[in-house]
Amino acid sequence: MDASFWHQRWEKNEIGFHESTANPLLVTHFHELSIAKGRRVFVPLCGKTLDISWLLSRGYRVAGAELSQLAIEQLFIELGLQPDIEKVGSIERWSAHNLDILIGDIFAVSRPMLGQIDAVYDRAALVALPETMRQRYTGHLMEITGKAPQLLISYEYDQSLKEGPPFSVSNEEVRRYYASAYTLTLVASTEVSGGLKGKVPAKENVWVLKRP
Repeated sequence: MDASFWHQRWEKNEIGFHESTANPLLVTHFHELSIAKGRRVFVPLCGKTLDISWLLSRGYRVAGAELSQLAIEQLFIELGLQPDIEKVGSIERWSAHNLDILIGDIFAVSRPMLGQIDAVYDRAALVALPETMRQRYTGHLMEITGKAPQLLISYEYDQSLKEGPPFSVSNEEVRRYYASAYTLTLVASTEVSGGLKGKVPAKENVWVLKRP
């Protein structure tokens, strides 16, 4: 799963993963993180998700990381924002009122580069990565966010029936990555209506991760 895969998806507009409204699981469960308005929420591998608009409209500041510049160009256009752009190492930072997006390889993002993070909302990052990359990703995410509390959404299904992404990430795997740093609570587990991409039965699991 290299960078060219995601660049091609955006260039060809093969973005079935992009939702046309704010994710209902975010809307329902974000309050469980108990994050005050004005705090800063990190959305890894954010694309142009409307979840960012929802978070901004609720009074949060938002930081994101995304590989595709095309996705972020579309995000700022759709938000009606003109970004200030600066180069930080191999990363470009696009900033506007209460919004900062880092464009480039998330593994090149450092904690000083990202700044203070009060919560993480991961709907599209962990499930976008193959198993060979997930251990590295989760460790890096905790490092750059200072182990900020998380709202994590994952899929669980028979991986042999469908290739990812999104990949199946079992509850046991989530615990393996995060149980040493967080208290994990599975707050919802629902069947995906019609199956994942209409192909395979799947569950969508919602986790709240908080520091002990």
